Amino acid sequence: MKIASSLTTFSLLLTLLLPATVMAKPPHKARPPAAAAKSATPAMPAGAVLATATTETPGIPDPPAVYAHGYVLIDYTSGQVLAQHDADARMEPASLTKLMTCYAVFSALKAGTLKLQDMVTISEHAWRAEGSRTFVQVGSQIPADVLIKGMIVQSGNDASIALAEKVGGTEAAFVQLMNEYAKRLGMNNTHFDDSTGLPSATHYTTARDLSILAAALVREFPEYYPWFSIREFVWNNIKQDNRNGLLERDSSVDGLKTGHTDSAGFCLVTSAKRDDMRLIAVVLNSPNIKGREDASAALLNYGFTFYQSVTVKQRGTVILKPRVYKAADEYFSIGTATDVSMVVPRSQAGSIETTATAQRRLIAPISSTTQVGELQILVNGKPVKSVPLYPLTDLRTGGFWSRISDTVVLWFQK
Repeated sequence: MKIASSLTTFSLLLTLLLPATVMAKPPHKARPPAAAAKSATPAMPAGAVLATATTETPGIPDPPAVYAHGYVLIDYTSGQVLAQHDADARMEPASLTKLMTCYAVFSALKAGTLKLQDMVTISEHAWRAEGSRTFVQVGSQIPADVLIKGMIVQSGNDASIALAEKVGGTEAAFVQLMNEYAKRLGMNNTHFDDSTGLPSATHYTTARDLSILAAALVREFPEYYPWFSIREFVWNNIKQDNRNGLLERDSSVDGLKTGHTDSAGFCLVTSAKRDDMRLIAVVLNSPNIKGREDASAALLNYGFTFYQSVTVKQRGTVILKPRVYKAADEYFSIGTATDVSMVVPRSQAGSIETTATAQRRLIAPISSTTQVGELQILVNGKPVKSVPLYPLTDLRTGGFWSRISDTVVLWFQK
């Protein structure tokens, strides 16, 4: 009887609960198709932020939605921003800090105050560094080039501090150099407290500032930049792999650096070159390694797919030959100080036009560093960029007769 009573009670409860259970299930049509489910991005940890952005360029789709708190995609040559999300929000850089450590060390190499074969003594402060390590021993002497590879490939905090002490005397003095270089480069929302990237309340940067730094490393140190593409590094019989997985996934990727702490999340600064176009992607605070790599890959593919780099004018090209007074020659050539490039949607590459103007009453002498005109670049008839024009050579004052005759001409032009 007890068993029967229990079965009766269970049946009653099941009868009462079953409708509610059935109604709580979503309708079948709300479920994603099996094919879509397979191709969907893997589930991200709780709190992962899906960053989205929009573009106002006709014919260009919006940038891909990626898991990151902030990102920016720029064209290296022109500096144009192709996609961004919270690019100026201050965030922790983690080991991306070492990009500025690299910049300061490379600057010392270029100045000759540090040589690759210089022996660096490992201090106790460097040896006790927290986080990722190159496994150097206190009191040992190691060549600077070995420590640089350990800093770039393994992201060794001990190697970074040892180099900072070698270049700056102390890590604190070296950090002052880092902040000074940041100011010179125009990294206006960046401040460093150490050479490694350990968390600190006043240690921060932005995606945009890191893109400026990455471009400077590529531009100013072409002889050292290939170190960022080293796949593995062996020191003290310990093999260490580069943590930038995109070096394996995409043959066009040739640098730069990864970063991670619990508070900064997973970060990645990547540069890639396809044909004659180089792009730089910065991804900050992604939820995991796959997230930062997928985000960077998606941004790079977006830029290469929908945009094209165009050289508008080459340095040394004569753009105008305006009149100059009191000079040996009546007319002189002006042009741009550097190659002028810009990025446009692939469908608009043929719609670029230029107009140039020169200042009135140009009087010798004029230095080749003095702006004397302007080049306007238009896309589809709309001005998008202006570039200063300079004399292609220094203009010296002419002879006595040229100066006198041109003085009379200028009187009548007043």
